[in-house]
Amino acid sequence: MRIGLITPDPGHPLLAATAALLAVRHEVDVLHPGAGAAAAAGASADVYLLKARTPAALELARELERGGAPVVNSAAATERCQDRAGMAALALEAGLPFAATRTFASLALLESAADPGWPLVVKSRRSRKDDLVVRLDGPDGLRELAPRWGAEPVVVQPFAPNSGWDHKLWVVGDRVFAGLRRSELADGAPRPPRGRERLPDGWAELALRVGRVFGLDVYGVDVIAEDGGGPLIVDVNAFPGIRGQAGAPEALAALALRRAAAARQRGR
Repeated sequence: MRIGLITPDPGHPLLAATAALLAVRHEVDVLHPGAGAAAAAGASADVYLLKARTPAALELARELERGGAPVVNSAAATERCQDRAGMAALALEAGLPFAATRTFASLALLESAADPGWPLVVKSRRSRKDDLVVRLDGPDGLRELAPRWGAEPVVVQPFAPNSGWDHKLWVVGDRVFAGLRRSELADGAPRPPRGRERLPDGWAELALRVGRVFGLDVYGVDVIAEDGGGPLIVDVNAFPGIRGQAGAPEALAALALRRAAAARQRGR
């Protein structure tokens, strides 16, 4: 089999470990997302793993899909996780326990809203590296953000009281991995991430359901456990790093080979 990696960073721990497993018996090619859609014409892998979210990477993935190649995750599924407003609408329509989300074209419009309901979590509408994610307890915080973020569209979610730990659920195919990360919104000094031995009942199935709703195969689900309540999804990420999770590279390699074998059976 020939497996293609669409990534600017083939040395990423998850990808490097997966590639090492595959390379024992198969070919692994790296396709830089900046190569442009024209690079798809000469590409010949049985399946591609899309570990990039730039416009150029998505256009390359779409071009590969138009040529009949399976891409994990698809360009469309990856894009669904970039617009937090659309993400929330899709999740809530499907009945997932997703945080109530409102959209504002700018921070100024949020500031002018009547009683928005403090405290709030304010995020960039477009999910990306180093985007805006902050808890605000009142309008003064909005004015402090204005110089850098004032013109950017944002989404707003009510702050849900919780333990201060984000439950990170990562899914590769039908495998669910989990860990705890100290929330960037929590008070106090940073703390190291923690593993967890067992998920609460129903959480693994919830994570798999997110994949079915969003059309994802490799993804992360950020969940908080509300005080006195159940799980609340606050974000979904396409193809996250999944660092330090034993068995994740093996699961990703197995998923890639299943998709490659299915493509060959279809006669691509």
